[in-house]
Amino acid sequence: MADFVMPKLGADMSAGTLVAWHKKPGDVVRRGDIVAEVETDKGVIEVEIFTSGTIERLLIQPGESVPIGTALATVREEAAAMVGMPSATPKPPAPVKPAAPPTPPAPHVPTGEIGRVRISPSARELARKLEVDPSTVQGTGPRGAITREDIERAAAVRAAPAPAAPPLAADRLTRMRQTIAAAMTRSKREIPHYYLSTTIDMHHAMTWLTEENLKRPVTERLLYGVLLLKVVALALREVPELNAVWADGQVVTSQAIHVGVAISLRRCGLIAPALHDTDRQSLGELMGKFRDLVSRARAGSLRSSELSDPTITVTSLGEQGVETLYPIIYPPQVAIVGFGKVVERPWVADGQVVARPVITATLSADHRVSDGHRGGLFLAAVDRLLQEPSKL
Repeated sequence: MADFVMPKLGADMSAGTLVAWHKKPGDVVRRGDIVAEVETDKGVIEVEIFTSGTIERLLIQPGESVPIGTALATVREEAAAMVGMPSATPKPPAPVKPAAPPTPPAPHVPTGEIGRVRISPSARELARKLEVDPSTVQGTGPRGAITREDIERAAAVRAAPAPAAPPLAADRLTRMRQTIAAAMTRSKREIPHYYLSTTIDMHHAMTWLTEENLKRPVTERLLYGVLLLKVVALALREVPELNAVWADGQVVTSQAIHVGVAISLRRCGLIAPALHDTDRQSLGELMGKFRDLVSRARAGSLRSSELSDPTITVTSLGEQGVETLYPIIYPPQVAIVGFGKVVERPWVADGQVVARPVITATLSADHRVSDGHRGGLFLAAVDRLLQEPSKL
């Protein structure tokens, strides 16, 4: 028997609220299946399971807030399910058509509700008390979920012509800012940072990118940021100690390279989910997955593994006009890479001063794990790889 526990979805996450179950007792689950939705300060996250078996029992009800590591459900693993079965000469089973999953009973909903309405249990109870039909309410929560504030606002509109001011966005922004501040305070207090920067000639990369995009449909064209993600991932193969986390007083190096991408949320802070196996993806695959990741991050539909798996983070403020940034490491990671905007500068090439597009790359790294020499080798690898973009 295994426990499915409240995952840790951020460096300073201490608890989460179970929003909904996607499975019920008796359901068979496979590793990677979405089994629940959990709300944190960064939104509602789809939580995956990392064992295969059968859901035995649900221990927590939607609406409950519990600390990380708390068992949410018990799962009878596949190996355990085989114990006690009568032995027989193995025989290949006859192929059978999988049975359609049973249709769950329709949940009780207020009169007038049509279809599935995303609403928290506390908001549903408040709607009953205030006699508000949720199907008539526009949700302002993650993925359009209806919150208590939405119900209160709908009741106020019904009672008076002047609508109440929605506090949700400001409240969530405040909580997320507090979470980010706590993580960064911890990082600066506990991690001995060192900082390096270098200026990289982007002439070859930008020229190749222009020519490559002319060969692609408009919907499949590449952004130069995808080249930066790929070269960071490949450079980590050469300096693997930067692809790690600090846990229980020691460094744990990761064999897989999952680059976290810093994404600004609309009016609501920052989040850095992972692009899994970044070094093994083609540029076209990375572009598609990057677009999907940004879209889902801003819609509040990320998976738990995308928040827990990053082994290093890349951040860029080039679109905001920033030329150089020195980011703070996001624990438990041990390094973060920053890129500024591409600008045209005088550059010496083949003994002549010419105008070239250049970018400033910075590295903030943990001195417990690496040093300036190894960090310098990493930035040198990033520079070298950008000079041969056709090989990416």
